[in-house]
Amino acid sequence: MLILGIDPGLTRTGIGLIRLDQRNEPELVHYEVIDSTAVSSTSSRLIFLYDRLSALIETYQPTESAMEKLFFQRNITTAMSVSEARGVACFCLAQHGLPISEYTPNEVKQSVSGNGRADKKQVQSMVQLLLGLSEIPQPDDAADALAVALCHSNHINLRSLME
Repeated sequence: MLILGIDPGLTRTGIGLIRLDQRNEPELVHYEVIDSTAVSSTSSRLIFLYDRLSALIETYQPTESAMEKLFFQRNITTAMSVSEARGVACFCLAQHGLPISEYTPNEVKQSVSGNGRADKKQVQSMVQLLLGLSEIPQPDDAADALAVALCHSNHINLRSLME
């Protein structure tokens, strides 16, 4: 099973792909950030995000996807732009027939680190440990996307244990 984790953003969207082996242990496949800072208009950034995400899906062919839910921020402008990027990502995933699971930031932190109030550094360290990496994935958006994918893998494992 190949899981695509997404940490959405208008200028930087984190992407993390993990595979569950036969023992349901996660292994790193790929991570990156879709960076649209060089693109000027919002609509062009959204098209850039869609095109790059589509290409990744076609290349890796994930079977599951997970995305971080929008955490309402005090800055309404930032929240609106993130929700636009989330909408494009959801549309792209649905168009490729991928089931979408969504998790709050606290659910991701709890699932990966055991603490729903863990700070970013703790979560990143656990991503590194769980995937057996020599260093923390950079940039932060990519590490966050891997954390989302790991959270989803934990939910899959829990569901299979309950069945």
